[in-house]
Amino acid sequence: MKNRALKILLLGEVGVGKTSLARRLVFNTFDSSYKATIGVDLFDYTLKADVTGLATDVNLLIWDIDGEFTQDVFRHIYAEGANAALIVSDVSRPLTQKAAVDLWTGFEREFPGRPAKIVMNKVDLITSSSDLLKPASIGVDFIWTSAKTGYLVADAFAQIARECIARGLSL
Repeated sequence: MKNRALKILLLGEVGVGKTSLARRLVFNTFDSSYKATIGVDLFDYTLKADVTGLATDVNLLIWDIDGEFTQDVFRHIYAEGANAALIVSDVSRPLTQKAAVDLWTGFEREFPGRPAKIVMNKVDLITSSSDLLKPASIGVDFIWTSAKTGYLVADAFAQIARECIARGLSL
């Protein structure tokens, strides 16, 4: 199978950990000091994806987009040509979970047939599950991650890459 390139959007509210997830994947580091993304940060990462028993290299072009865009992001040049999206929320901030579901709905509307997952980030901060969305209750694919510890970060990106390949998507 040939090498593939995928444009993956990282979307979500300000401060949910989009950049931290990308940095954990690409550099295997975590920086606890907060620096807001202005506009977009780009990351490049190659992973091995196994689809139907065949391993292939997948070059992820990760577009970490400023959280100030909200739904306007879909009309911005940054979103053009996206193959998929990881939509990030902060498990300790319930309003970011609602915003993530809204972004997921917008992505599904604007990019039909392209996969999107909600990433419930910062699971290392969970002390009570009472404010957490329940995936089955709204019919949205979730994955739980922690950019701080690295928990399931690579899996989140690998899952979205496998879905793109299974759907025949690439740049």
